[in-house]
Amino acid sequence: MKHSSARKKLTARLEELLPQIGKIEAHLSNPLEKDSQERSLQIENDEVLGALDEAARKELRQIRGALQRLDDGTYGACDRCGETISTGRLEALPSAELCIECAEAES
Repeated sequence: MKHSSARKKLTARLEELLPQIGKIEAHLSNPLEKDSQERSLQIENDEVLGALDEAARKELRQIRGALQRLDDGTYGACDRCGETISTGRLEALPSAELCIECAEAES
């Protein structure tokens, strides 16, 4: 994967994530309803939104890390073993930090 293509994909995903995170934060900051039944539903929804927020923030960190690796010239090298991450893996997951072998070993 060419670095310019990776940067475009990562930047586009970053631009999608930031508004999503903002919407989740705005929703989670709303006060709870006074009605107990409504409050119960709101708490359930907030738990789901909290999990989505956590996943989005994790992806955001990974994207920012990949952009930093592009900037410092280390993009495409496995953070664990230093070997080159396959082009196919980077095309599928531009924010990949690990080669497939190290990722599987970590699982």
